[in-house]
Amino acid sequence: MQPGEKGNEYGEKPVFAIWYETTNLSDTDINPTSGWMTVFEAVQDNDPDAVNTLEVAGLPDDQFLDSQLETIKKDGTVKNAVAYELDELDELETPVTLIASQGIGGDKLGEENFNIK
Repeated sequence: MQPGEKGNEYGEKPVFAIWYETTNLSDTDINPTSGWMTVFEAVQDNDPDAVNTLEVAGLPDDQFLDSQLETIKKDGTVKNAVAYELDELDELETPVTLIASQGIGGDKLGEENFNIK
């Protein structure tokens, strides 16, 4: 989403956004935002010298303003969305890679590339 477009009304950079569901399969209190941030990291490999981890942007969908921090009951599922700032206005060619880990600093579980549209 380009700056000024719906979902990125207040941003100064384009964003990559994902809509998702979080299901709590544990006895631990989690919310959709912390559940996502604990597991996923977004990277755009457009720097030959360093890992370019993307910064989280503003919430791209107002329907989740009240639910993004709700505690999810065990076996419950809550929807949410997250957006990441792309570094350049014209950086629409390099895919974004989502990397899943078993918690912050945990073992890598997998990754998936997403082409920017």
